[in-house]
Amino acid sequence: MTDQSLSPHAAPALSASGLNKTFTVRENSLGKPARHVHAVSDFSFDLPAGSTLGIVGESGCGKSTTARLLMHLVEPDSGQIRLSGRPVSTTKRDLKAFRRQVQMVFQDSSASLNPRLTIEHSITFAPRVHGVASKEAREIAWRLLDRVGLDPARFAGRYPHELSGGQRQRVNIARALALNPKVVIFDEAVSALDKSVEAQVLNLLNELKAEFGLSYIFISHDLNVVRYISDHVLVMYLGQVVEQGPVGQIYAAPRHPYTRALLASVPSADPDQRTMAAPITGDPPSPIDLPPGCRFAPRCGFAESICNTMPYELRHGETRVRCHIADPKSGHSKAEALQ
Repeated sequence: MTDQSLSPHAAPALSASGLNKTFTVRENSLGKPARHVHAVSDFSFDLPAGSTLGIVGESGCGKSTTARLLMHLVEPDSGQIRLSGRPVSTTKRDLKAFRRQVQMVFQDSSASLNPRLTIEHSITFAPRVHGVASKEAREIAWRLLDRVGLDPARFAGRYPHELSGGQRQRVNIARALALNPKVVIFDEAVSALDKSVEAQVLNLLNELKAEFGLSYIFISHDLNVVRYISDHVLVMYLGQVVEQGPVGQIYAAPRHPYTRALLASVPSADPDQRTMAAPITGDPPSPIDLPPGCRFAPRCGFAESICNTMPYELRHGETRVRCHIADPKSGHSKAEALQ
């Protein structure tokens, strides 16, 4: 962890406030108006320098769209992204500088690499685009390959199809570090790996974070992986943040019913702690036709009429939660149930 991360007044390495993104869906039938998919709604967070923020939620909750918004691969409809406290401009020049400091590792390790480029050329490509001399870029590539556990003499001249999935993901990590970034975003970066390789990559990420003074955003559907690697966790449901806070606090005492359901669904190795009933039932509502008020209400066992109004985000110490039950003044009959 860097010295900056220890300062309570240090600006977050990366932050966002009020990000919104909708996608237009045009109907095939004549005369019907266009409809809108609400992919991300009022998304806000702070990533303290030197820490890891885990983002969890069901498939389709908006995690990957959020990652692309943060990288400006998709432009938000509204909201603000800040890097080290400074607003990120969308001009071509400023985005080039931003992407030098914020890199991303994608889920599909094979599709992320150009099959026509050798591993060395894949890693040196970005530094050369940013003005690094070819000789220096090659030295960077070889040094990083060695650091992620791949012998450069053996792997630098190979092509992606000649590597295993774990080796390709190590190459992607090395490529992300080639520009010496401040922040790295991992979008399901270990989900396609078997468990032994996954553990090796996670340990490598922790070592690299400490060595290079990095900050991570780690997106995953695997709650155990997020608990292992993260300092803070953010829970998403239907494009909206429903709870966020220190990982130990969220896992030990979740306040939102959706967070409780997610954690209850994690398989236990203890035969006496078997899950006998589904913690959550039904499918999420369509992001086109969202329910009024709380988006989780149609699947929530605590739902009441007050839940037809949108709950606002409440702060409880270091955690934040968006739920009427978490607010003793909301009028919900079970407002103390999760206290």
